[in-house]
Amino acid sequence: MTSSPSSALALRGVAKRHGSVDVLRDVDFELAPGEFAAIVGFSGSGKSTLVSLLAGLIEPDAGSVEHEGRPITGPGPERGVVFQSYALLPWQTALANVQLAVDAVHPELPRAERRARALAELRAVGLEDARDRRPSELSGGMRQRVAVARALAMEPRILLLDEPLSALDALTRASLQDQIAALWARVRCGVVLVTNDVDEAILLADRILVLSPGPGARLSASFAVPLARPRERAALNRDPAFRKLRNEVLACLLDLRRRREDAA
Repeated sequence: MTSSPSSALALRGVAKRHGSVDVLRDVDFELAPGEFAAIVGFSGSGKSTLVSLLAGLIEPDAGSVEHEGRPITGPGPERGVVFQSYALLPWQTALANVQLAVDAVHPELPRAERRARALAELRAVGLEDARDRRPSELSGGMRQRVAVARALAMEPRILLLDEPLSALDALTRASLQDQIAALWARVRCGVVLVTNDVDEAILLADRILVLSPGPGARLSASFAVPLARPRERAALNRDPAFRKLRNEVLACLLDLRRRREDAA
């Protein structure tokens, strides 16, 4: 079965095993162009495996993974990825780490223009003044902002975020959530965020999908986020629609875990 041409990304009947463990089973998912989708689930439910499939880092054991109707057979510059670990080259400066992505995608451009593009992405995440620092000279939040800038420097049509904020303290995480929302509003690429933070998903996404506990995890429910943008954290906490949606998503997660425990 082929995805609709209007789909930026699609998973069709996807299954994936790691050794003898059935990680994902019969997963169906479509991302519309420019949509911000969040996938929430418990730790160990297969969220990172799902992102790796979308990134083309691994292949499904069954089903198909497609970008704009064409099979994904490996990584590509149209899909930028930010992992939980920022994975920066420690001997390179922040600017050089970002420019690596520009060099890979636009080798035909003059070096000065490639540097200017990398610097523009650092400026977008508020790190222009840190361009000459190496990762060891940056805080965890700053390193992750460099990783986001590097992904955006490829000018991807899809941005895949694999729990990129989970290792950060609460204040840094909140700041980066706001920056991701602002960057998405600027570039309007499709985004898939995987997270175990329901509030983060509601703050950032157009739609929330719930991944059931593994083994054999599936996308079990979908919730539209009916909240106007831009969204302010303090205002959301007073919004009845926000509280209602949070309770519904949490109830779904808890029900899925209870069913899994009963079946064990």
